[in-house]
Amino acid sequence: MRAVIAEDSVLLRVGLVRVLEMAGFEVAAETGDAEGLLAAVGEHRPDLALIDVRMPPAFTDEGVRAALAIRAESPGTAVLLLSQYVEERYAADLLAAPSSAGIGYLLKQRVADVEAFVDALRRVAAGGTALDPQVVAQLLLRRGGPDPLERLTPREREVLALMAEGRSNAAIAAGLFVSESAVAKHINNIFAKLDLPPAAEAHRRVLAVLRFLNGTT
Repeated sequence: MRAVIAEDSVLLRVGLVRVLEMAGFEVAAETGDAEGLLAAVGEHRPDLALIDVRMPPAFTDEGVRAALAIRAESPGTAVLLLSQYVEERYAADLLAAPSSAGIGYLLKQRVADVEAFVDALRRVAAGGTALDPQVVAQLLLRRGGPDPLERLTPREREVLALMAEGRSNAAIAAGLFVSESAVAKHINNIFAKLDLPPAAEAHRRVLAVLRFLNGTT
C-alpha cells in the first residue's frame, strides 16, 4: 500500500516514514503543509494519507480541511488524522463527510505504541475506522438530548464504544473479560437495534460506529 505523510515536525515526520516503511507501506511522498499534501495526493493517488491536524501557515485546522478535500476529490484515499490534543470538533467534521469509510483520528502519543499504531494504519487503509479512545470519550461526554441509541443495553454501548476505537472482536472480548462469542452476539444485537440492513460484516461495523459517533455530536 502507498501512503503520503503531511507533518510539519521534521523529526516526527522522519519517524513516521520509518514506521510506515517497516510496516510494508511505500511512502510515496512526505510534506510539511496542506498545499504539499494535496499536490502529493493528486500526483500519487495513495491508499492512505497520514495528516497532522495543525500545519502551516496558521496552525489551526489546515490538516482537517485538506482531509475533507481529499475525501471529496479522492474517495479511494483513506485518511488518518494525528492531533496533539483531543479536538472532537475536527473528528466530528471528518465523520460528517459524505464518504465515511477509511477514516481515523488518533492522538500523536499513540505513535509510541508502534504495533497498535501500525494496526490502526492498516485498518484505516483497508476501509475501516480508528478513533482514539480519548476522542470517543469526549464525544460521549457531549451527548445530550434525545438519544437515538437508547435501544442499546449498557453492555452493547460498551461494545460499540470499543468498536469505535477500532478494536477487533478478540480485543473487545479481552477488554470486557467475556468470550468472543458473547461479543459477536452483542454486535449482532447492535446491528439489529440500529436497523442496519444485511451486508458485509465490515461494512455494517463501520456504519454502526459512524451512527454511534455522529449521534454524539
